[in-house]
Formats: sequence, C-alpha cells, structure tokens
Amino acid sequence: MNNLLIYGAYGYTGRLIVDECLKQGIKPIIAGRTPEKAMAFANKHGLEYDVFEVSEKNKLENWLKRGDVVIHCGGPFIYTAKEMLEACIATNTHYLDITGEYQVFDLIKEYDDRAKEKNLMLMPGAGFDVVPSDCLAKHLHNKLPDATDLKLAFVSKGAKLSRGTAKTMIENLGDPQMRRRDGTYEGLPMGKSVRDVDYGDFTQLSMGISWGDVSTAYHSTGIPNIEVFSGTDEQQISKVKKTLRMSFMLKSRMIKNFLIRQMDKRPDGPKEERRESSCMYLWGEVSNANKRVEARIKTPNGYSLTAMSSVLIAQKIFADNFKPGFQTPSSAYGEGLILEIDGCFFL
Repeated sequence: MNNLLIYGAYGYTGRLIVDECLKQGIKPIIAGRTPEKAMAFANKHGLEYDVFEVSEKNKLENWLKRGDVVIHCGGPFIYTAKEMLEACIATNTHYLDITGEYQVFDLIKEYDDRAKEKNLMLMPGAGFDVVPSDCLAKHLHNKLPDATDLKLAFVSKGAKLSRGTAKTMIENLGDPQMRRRDGTYEGLPMGKSVRDVDYGDFTQLSMGISWGDVSTAYHSTGIPNIEVFSGTDEQQISKVKKTLRMSFMLKSRMIKNFLIRQMDKRPDGPKEERRESSCMYLWGEVSNANKRVEARIKTPNGYSLTAMSSVLIAQKIFADNFKPGFQTPSSAYGEGLILEIDGCFFL
C-alpha cells in the first residue's frame, strides 16, 4: 500500500512536510482537527483528507488503516502522542513525529515491547528534534565508547520560532531545566547552567535547556551524564532568571492558556525568504576521566530539515528499512543518517 499519513498537515511544519512529500512524488493522506483549514489545504494540493481530534478513537483508527506510516505533527505532543500511539499499535501503523519533548520520548519508550510484537517502528523526534543532535551524539560516542559525559548544544542563525514550537515552550514554563546525572534525571533552575560554546564559525553564550536528547541520547549511547544547551545572550538569560520568581504563576493553566491565545494572534512561522536564508549549528562533546572529544554539524534551518528528515525516514520504512520497537534516529540508521540530508555536514 505504501500510503503516508500526516496529522496536523496544515500547520507550519506540516505544510513543509507535505511540500517535501510532493517534491518526492508522494501524495500523503492528511488530517487535522480544524475542518476549514484541512479542507482548504487538501483542496489546494489535491489530497485526500479527514477531520477529527486524536481523542476520537474510532475516526483516528479508521484513518490510520488507510496508510502504513504516520507522521504526527499535531502537538503539543505531551497531550496528543499517547492517543496516536495507541491507535498506531491497534492498526499496525509505523509512528513518526516531530517532538522535542523529553517526556514524550520517555512515554513512547514504554510501547517498545508492544511495537516489537507488531513489527512496528516508533520513532519520535524524526525532525530537527532530534535527528542531527542524535547523530552527533552517536558520532561522538563511536569516537569515545567509554565516555561518561555528553554535552550537546545548538543555535539558529536567522530563523524565528514557529507558533507551534512557541506553544510547546509555553507549556513548559515554570519547569526546571532537566539534565541527566548517573543515568537519572536531575532538575535545576533555568538560567543556572550557562557556558560559552565554540560552534565552529563563532562562539556564543549558551544556556542549559530541557531537550529531547536527555532522553534519546541516553538510549542511543548509554552515556550516563547528558546536558543540552541552546544559544542565547545575557539579556535572555536575565529574563529567564526573572521569571523564576514567578514560576508558580507560570505553571498556572489559566496563565498558559492566556499566553497561547496571544501566540495564536501571531504569524505561524518565519517567512520563506527568512527561513531559507537561515541555518543551524550544533556542537557536541564527550569526555571521560582522561580524554575529551568535540564535533560540530551545520544544517539547513530546522523547519526545512524537519521536512526532509521525516520524509526520508518514512521512505526508508516503505523500503522495509526499519528496526521494530522504539528507536532513535541513530539507533535505527546510525550516525550517517544526517549526512543523507542535503546541506548537512560536519564542520
């Protein structure tokens, strides 16, 4: 059958994924929760479509039965992944998504045995979160197999956040930064862990964040101590530290809903010209008591990369190139996966 399904296809990143599909000669079957948006987008591209919430179990399962692989783009995934996963297991559908939420990776790991029984692959983080960083982690681990510590960092040059990404960040307001210590999670106040990172073409102040790699890199490498940083500046760090005094307020559902409504009034992502002129830099370091190894990767902007990587992985599954169960990009395809994507290279 080899039908590709995309849920949330009319969102900012979903549209880019559909464009990549069409470029590759794939006509996906799309779905989403908003009738007007789904119909308009489907009609524009001549695609089959359906409309439902992921909580509508029967509709979701009937839609999934029409395909072999789903790319789930309808976040925040912390609220939508579980229902999509359950439906994928029930309908024998391979699962991909574009999450960066470490909690979602941990959730999906719990379905590993059930997916193996069905010969299905479950791969969250099939986009910029976390394909390049996971491949970088694997690359470094291959160079220093007895590493005890892994640090990763990334920074965007030129692009702004999409509305969907910003909403996910709002959901995490008030939460501590999560890193991994001795194989378990450790929280610390946001803005406390900062460092200068040499990204290759420049050095930039970077701040510790809660990112999917604290889950995925541990699965991919087994390294017990993992921390992820993102490029920032002194002004932004100062703002983050000020919000700590209001963390109890920022955790309020009412406050988060208000901020999400404000975000809905903004454009849903960077314009094409700005997006295509931007790029991403990633840095990684592994170490043990005696040695330290660094590496760097440069990629296109995160949104275009997400479109290319998620469709590439779907095509691999269609070609029966997949590993059953919960997988990360590098556990399924090795460190070289990132180099299969145009515009990605080690510095």
